[in-house]
Amino acid sequence: MANELQLKLKEGDPAPDFVAETDGAGKVSLSDFKGKNVILYFYPRDNTPGCTKEACAFRDEFAEFKKKGAVVLGVSTDSAKSHARFIEKYKLPFTLLADEDKKIAQAYGVWGEKKFMGVKYIGIHRVTFLIGPDGRIKKIWPKVKPAEHAAEVLEAL
Repeated sequence: MANELQLKLKEGDPAPDFVAETDGAGKVSLSDFKGKNVILYFYPRDNTPGCTKEACAFRDEFAEFKKKGAVVLGVSTDSAKSHARFIEKYKLPFTLLADEDKKIAQAYGVWGEKKFMGVKYIGIHRVTFLIGPDGRIKKIWPKVKPAEHAAEVLEAL
């Protein structure tokens, strides 16, 4: 099945480090957050219905994530400029990472073939990783329902 992504990373694996341009706040690397839980969520595109729902759900639960000491990072292949507009439009309180060269998506195994309305194409799969304070992957959500997902992640914390 085209949308069945075979993830190469498993729970317990060390999370691949990365350095990425953000939504205008310079660069960020995973190692910047050592000692914290990091929610790294991959999404296809800024300003599309499902991605907006998912981002707004994380926004609405953000205070709870913060209380639990967790960092939320969204990743797509959109540009930093696009991210800045997306953040501004929906008042997103967390950082979005611009993965224009697809290095992060490939390192996490979420870049691959997808199918939409019978058309096959290559893109980012909507997958979320919970990375523990030790830099290891604590949990992976390979199937995400955008509107309910933030609550699921919160529960796992």
